[in-house]
Amino acid sequence: MLRNAPGISTVCCGINRRGLLAGGGLAALLSILGPGARPARAQALAGAPPEVDRLAVRILVDSYQFAVGPGHKVVGPVEIDQFGWGIQPDRPPGPTLVSEFGLAMLAQSTRGAEKRLVLQDFGFTPQALINNMALLGVDPAELDAMALSHGHYDHFGGMAGFLQKHGAALKSGLPLYVGGEEAFCSRAWTGPPVKGDFGAIDRGALSAAKVKVTYADAPSIIADHGFTTGLIGQKSFEKVLSPSVMKIGIANGFGCRADNLPEDERTLTTTPDQFRHEIASAYHVKGRGLVVLTSCSHRGVVNAVKQAQAVSGVTKVHAVIGGYHLAPYNEDYVRQTIAALKEIGVDYVVPLHCTGEMFYDMARAETPGKVLRAFTGTQLVFGG
Repeated sequence: MLRNAPGISTVCCGINRRGLLAGGGLAALLSILGPGARPARAQALAGAPPEVDRLAVRILVDSYQFAVGPGHKVVGPVEIDQFGWGIQPDRPPGPTLVSEFGLAMLAQSTRGAEKRLVLQDFGFTPQALINNMALLGVDPAELDAMALSHGHYDHFGGMAGFLQKHGAALKSGLPLYVGGEEAFCSRAWTGPPVKGDFGAIDRGALSAAKVKVTYADAPSIIADHGFTTGLIGQKSFEKVLSPSVMKIGIANGFGCRADNLPEDERTLTTTPDQFRHEIASAYHVKGRGLVVLTSCSHRGVVNAVKQAQAVSGVTKVHAVIGGYHLAPYNEDYVRQTIAALKEIGVDYVVPLHCTGEMFYDMARAETPGKVLRAFTGTQLVFGG
């Protein structure tokens, strides 16, 4: 069962969590692990969002990379840098970036002399995330916050191993923003091509690293510079396709507390995922507009962008980066999505992960100059 990455122990702080939870329940574990295990509430976004001078988004893990493309280019006002690969002039090839079906991004924002660093999602495996962060020169000790878009393994799978490796270096009480308790539910994958266990977040790894789980189900400030959309409503044509089933309750130390779920889910044992807990992150870049990090867009990329506009009061959208979750949809649906993004007036789209090649091909044809191709290792710089 996909509960922990290979080699990640379930023993924390001298306690076997599986045995404890089987015998005494989650409350006993929380009392021993202390306040850091108890979810906090994020600072609400009240009024206009913060404005930053510059935002650099680095793709730490994505489904694809292209090592031999141009190392640096400028498209309009956007600077784009690629990592390349592990070749040096004075020694044989060494480690290079790892791509996998998952997503992790790093947002570095600047406002005056202030800098903030936020890790958005964790990819599918800790091996990829840890390897890539090291090669890209990312120091975990400099992180100001982490955010998880939703509770799918291709977005949190690298988390436990990353925390085991670097937890001692992280700032004490480092916040992890999630959309709510649903993110912790165990899941089974029911879509193609193979059905199976789809894992659950390791709460013990979070507690051992003194990470502060922080609910951001309402629009919230992230690390002083950015904000989350809060829970993404469905107000456009977009419909949820549910490739997974969410399991309610705690089993063998993993899962979600039913009493913290929406009322209509509390008495269920399983339910098709509707991704009510999904959140996106966004930054208001001075003179440019919003840069929205959608991650996976199960609730719809258009819904996520419109939610960011609505909660921030900022109508101008400069860029939309992340998975658009369009691979399972037909051509008419993809075309409708492109038309909606055009109507919003998005300057640049940066499709990643689960977007699918159909969107990329169609969007390039219908919105020339607006599609930016990014891969594992790419950095995109907006403003400043």
